[in-house]
Order: sequence, then C-alpha cells, then structure tokens
Amino acid sequence: MLPQAIRSRRGEGYVDVVVIVLVTMLCIGLAIKVFPVFMAQQKLNTIASELAREAEISGRVGPETSQRAIALQEQTGLHPSIAWSKTGSIQIDQEVMVTLHMTVNIGLFGNFGSFPIELTATATGKSEVYWK
Repeated sequence: MLPQAIRSRRGEGYVDVVVIVLVTMLCIGLAIKVFPVFMAQQKLNTIASELAREAEISGRVGPETSQRAIALQEQTGLHPSIAWSKTGSIQIDQEVMVTLHMTVNIGLFGNFGSFPIELTATATGKSEVYWK
C-alpha cells in the first residue's frame, strides 16, 4: 500500500498553477520575440508603397526616389535592399515596380532557436508624368 502522503491530492493545485504560469511565460516570451517581425513587415510595406507613389508623382526613378528612400529609412530604422523594375524616366501610364528585401533575425531566448527570416515587400504604380 502507498503511504498517506503519496495518496493525498491536496497539493495537486499548486503543481497545476506552476505549470500554467510556466507555459504562459513561455508564450509571452515567444510573442515578444515574434511581434517585432510583424511590425518590420508592416513598415517595409509602407516604405514600398511610399516609394512607388514617389515614382508615380515624379515620373522617374532617380534622385527623388533615392532621397525619399533615405528619409523613409531614417524614419523607420529599417535599411532594406531596394530593386526597381525600371530606372530613369517613366512615360505616362507605364508601370514601375519596387521590391524591398530585408532579413530579420528572430532570436528566441538568446542564441537558442535563432534563425533569419526573409521579408519582402512590393508595390506597383503608374507614372503620372508625360515626358516629351
């Protein structure tokens, strides 16, 4: 037969609470490490749409879009690589596409479980300038 202390279930609630608190803290830690990646993706999408709009308004991919990219990078703190489908003057109603690539490292609990994630954002626009 088992002793009375082993058969007793009076301390069972304490073990449940400890396990629940541990699992909750692990979930919160995971969320804190993963949430910035979603924020970076949102910022990357915003930069892409702003750059496409700048190309639409100016009618070219040149100094205007470069200055706007620098300003947006300073505002957001992100420094993605930027690729354009066309460069130079873009005739009215011609499409231009900008693609931004960036690697973000998710460091789960220090170096343990750390791996890079590639973020990509694209935006397309049509030129609003007629070049003679």
